[in-house]
Amino acid sequence: MCSVPRSTSCSDAVKRLRLTILGIGLILGMATAHGDVVAVVSDRSTVVSLSKNQVVDIFLGRAARFPNGNQAVPIDQAEGTAARNEFYTRFAGKTAAQIKAHWSKIIFTGRGQPPRAVSNGAEIKKMLASNLNGIGYIEQSAVDDSVKVVRIE
Repeated sequence: MCSVPRSTSCSDAVKRLRLTILGIGLILGMATAHGDVVAVVSDRSTVVSLSKNQVVDIFLGRAARFPNGNQAVPIDQAEGTAARNEFYTRFAGKTAAQIKAHWSKIIFTGRGQPPRAVSNGAEIKKMLASNLNGIGYIEQSAVDDSVKVVRIE
């Protein structure tokens, strides 16, 4: 026996329930589909670990060198990508709008330019293969032998 309000049939209630369950499943699937974002360098880089603040300072233009003295060349992902949004939220505690505002201010005052942006993690890996001073971020599931995950201390 179906116990729903008289204005709703049992089949309508079942359809709504199925759609709700489907929606929840899709949301949970999207939340886990991309996985954690990790900072990476070339597999030949001497950089092994950085603090979270050092990574953020490099990507926000506040530091131009790694702790070992080598130049640091940050490589960003394009605005609007899930990896970029997760990276800045997780590492810097900032939203996409806050990052855009940060760089607008820096550019306007003539104090710097944002990191070069590429379309995705595969492009980051390509750039790191030819630049030992590069640092980027990709989804952990995309890590392979061409890059080394930076240990965050």
